[in-house]
Amino acid sequence: MTESRIQRRDVLLGAAAAGLGLASGSSWADSNWPTKPVTVVVPFPAGGGTDAFARPLAAQFSKSTGKTLVIDNRGGAGGTLGASIAAKAAPDGYTLFMGAVHHAIAPSMYPKLDYDIEKDFIPLALLANVPQVVVVNPKTPSTNFKQFLDFVKRNPAKLNYGSAGAGTSHHLAGELFKQQTGTFITHIPYRGAGPALQDLIGGNVDMMFDGLGSSANHIKSGRIKALMVSGAKRNPAFPDVPCAAEVGLPDYTVTTWYGLWAPKGTPADVQARIVDEIKRLGTAEELKAVWANNGADYGGMTQPQFGAFVSSEVKRWAAVVKASGAKLD
Repeated sequence: MTESRIQRRDVLLGAAAAGLGLASGSSWADSNWPTKPVTVVVPFPAGGGTDAFARPLAAQFSKSTGKTLVIDNRGGAGGTLGASIAAKAAPDGYTLFMGAVHHAIAPSMYPKLDYDIEKDFIPLALLANVPQVVVVNPKTPSTNFKQFLDFVKRNPAKLNYGSAGAGTSHHLAGELFKQQTGTFITHIPYRGAGPALQDLIGGNVDMMFDGLGSSANHIKSGRIKALMVSGAKRNPAFPDVPCAAEVGLPDYTVTTWYGLWAPKGTPADVQARIVDEIKRLGTAEELKAVWANNGADYGGMTQPQFGAFVSSEVKRWAAVVKASGAKLD
């Protein structure tokens, strides 16, 4: 073998060895996630309901791992703009997506989405589950849910409800309520839950179907009145407010839930590290207090269970959207 061939062989072997070393180093870095700051795309404006959970989670994450969790608010198009951005991110565990029930509704409301929540993302964890609450202006002539429902039935099309926008969980919760009670209430969409709540407080709309967390302080102050929380049990944060099952609506199980996803292609070992970290964060007393103050439950699902839950929610809301006739371009 000539000297030049020997040198060429040594170079190739060295390159191969270096390649193996790099691959090994990459695998080592993956299994030790996080080794640098992590970005979470929140597809709603800062200060909204998602932020109420995302920012305390970020603070606790930094405490636990020593790495920064950056909240990147990308609002627009009912939460679908941020989802589209996150779906195209590098699948390395350093860009994640914090979505909500809106993203199970969106496939039925927006037929031209450029991403698929079930195919372009990997579901990681359910972060929070918050009951919906039926809230009314205090001037509404009812002291309890039964009186209110009787009033609505006697006055078809005279009452209205505000929502955070067409196609949001607030909107579809109202449509589901109408379907299950046989009532008609006019929908008034707003650009966000905040303006809708302010108009409810001011008496410009009659009622709202809102996440318990964002309405909690207004209920406690008496600015709005809670008549019912969704689901089969009362919420510990508001033990005096009856649940849907108690007032004759056992199937009204609407919740505003928030979850964490990774872009499709994220390595399995990185997924496992993220899921483990999310479980660990849930044991922190600081986070438990935040979740309790918002009437929310933390997690409670394995990764496969969360994936199955998302799929079931997509199907469920598709049926509600179809029955309501609602549709956006």
